[in-house]
Amino acid sequence: QVQLVESGGGLVQPGGSLRLSCAASGRLFGFNTMGWYRQAPGKERELVASITSGGTANYANSVKGRFTISRDNAQNTVSLQMNSLKPEDTAVYYCKLIWYGSDYWGKGTLVTVSS
Repeated sequence: QVQLVESGGGLVQPGGSLRLSCAASGRLFGFNTMGWYRQAPGKERELVASITSGGTANYANSVKGRFTISRDNAQNTVSLQMNSLKPEDTAVYYCKLIWYGSDYWGKGTLVTVSS
């Protein structure tokens, strides 16, 4: 059973930066996709960014140019560098792994952007 553990959330002022990390337990082999989703209060969960094991990245339009996703296949980790944060980026951020047709989710980490 794969487990995902996120870290790096917290409180930051508008315009600031945060880096989220997610580590997957176990050894991942074959093609897979890791990504970050977020859910703000009263809103549906949405894709923020994803990256395949081959390195192809995809971003939501709202974060393009501000967020960067990266991964380390040897360490089974994925990171999200978030710059120029805005209050509307406030949400619980979840790590997701798609592997051989199954979805795995982390428990989430809260990001609050506020002055």
